[in-house]
Amino acid sequence: MLTAAVLLVLVPSAGDAAPDRVDLIPPLAGRVVVVDPGHQLGNHNFPGRIHRLVPAGGFRKPCNMTGTATNGGYPEASLTWDVALRLREQLRALGATVLLTRHGNRQDEWGPCVDARGRAGNLERADLKLSIHADGSFARGAHGFHVIMPPDRRPWTHDIYQASRRLALVTREALVERGLHRATYVAGGVGLDVRRDLGTLNLSDVPTVMVELGNMRDRGDAAMMTRPGGRAHYARALGLAVRRFLDDR
Repeated sequence: MLTAAVLLVLVPSAGDAAPDRVDLIPPLAGRVVVVDPGHQLGNHNFPGRIHRLVPAGGFRKPCNMTGTATNGGYPEASLTWDVALRLREQLRALGATVLLTRHGNRQDEWGPCVDARGRAGNLERADLKLSIHADGSFARGAHGFHVIMPPDRRPWTHDIYQASRRLALVTREALVERGLHRATYVAGGVGLDVRRDLGTLNLSDVPTVMVELGNMRDRGDAAMMTRPGGRAHYARALGLAVRRFLDDR
């Protein structure tokens, strides 16, 4: 006797349906982030160019500075460049367009000036600008990070003040969450400072902050800054800050 074959047809349930294509869109797709790695390795080779005065938001300041270094000679420019590249890689993986204010870390290059850094991202209507630096204080026991934000200052930063303040608070929170310590020597140890003298902040038309990752003259901070793993840790903390800020916009 022949047994009738049974045809088993699997019909996907609603829960098994193919994912909607929108789920495949990276979380930061369409976002534009400006990353400003402070200084340039060769600034000290071009004193005439970096010392000339440029607009800085109602006054003039030198085009740039040489930056600081650890006691062992590791330059601030190299630290900020490495952290910026690591941060760019993270943000690109999330779908963001990342614009750098400089495109190398070389002894035969200088700048760009603070007015160019300040305006970076304005024409592109970037979602935010993050300027990366490190401090060089010789104060005893000085260590830790602090985040610098612009004041509410007409006509320069009034339009970006509230968003920049939120970016500063989110950045501070992310750095603390990642185990980094607030500066012991700036603004009462709260890890947040307001400055009106920085062209990088004053000339921006997009939300912006400057982050001093730590004190390069401190042995503990310097140990972290000079290790690839330490620089990766800084970049991950900054990436967390950027993601949280943009998620809330």
